[in-house]
Amino acid sequence: MVALAQSMRGDHLGRPVLVASNDPEAGGLARAATLGIPVAAVDSRAYGRDRAAFEAALLLPILAARPDIICLAGFMRVLTAGFIDRFAGQILNIHPSLLPKYPGLHTHERALAAGDAEAGCSVHLVTPELDAGPLLGQVRVPVLPDDTVASLTARVLHQEHRLYPAVLRRFAAGERTPLFL
Repeated sequence: MVALAQSMRGDHLGRPVLVASNDPEAGGLARAATLGIPVAAVDSRAYGRDRAAFEAALLLPILAARPDIICLAGFMRVLTAGFIDRFAGQILNIHPSLLPKYPGLHTHERALAAGDAEAGCSVHLVTPELDAGPLLGQVRVPVLPDDTVASLTARVLHQEHRLYPAVLRRFAAGERTPLFL
């Protein structure tokens, strides 16, 4: 989130209008506030398994902020088709794997367990099917012989901070062809 917000300075067509989280303790909220970005927290735990009620509450600050593009970054909740369809073609997500490989959780563990020679990250449009939307960008990261989950995670995260801002800049300008860094 910070990498995205900082990238939207100068001649960027986008401007951050809101940082929202389902966790009121999320560190990104405080970081966003120090950057002068409005924040909102809707505690998903208060809604239990009622995803529709949680999303209805989450919609209030989002609609008030009137975003043109929604960027998911560290948002670890699966959104319903109804929420996604409301913003069809406007929600981007960063995922720590070379999609379509390893959708969902534990991507680095899965890559290491499979003996993959490379890992990476992908930015895609969000669709109702988990991590299956059209690819907007991707970076490959070699898996080193002595890699651990922590070391691979750190190297992939570094590339996420390069890829997501680059894809967002292009997306805001209307570019939809995938970017491969």
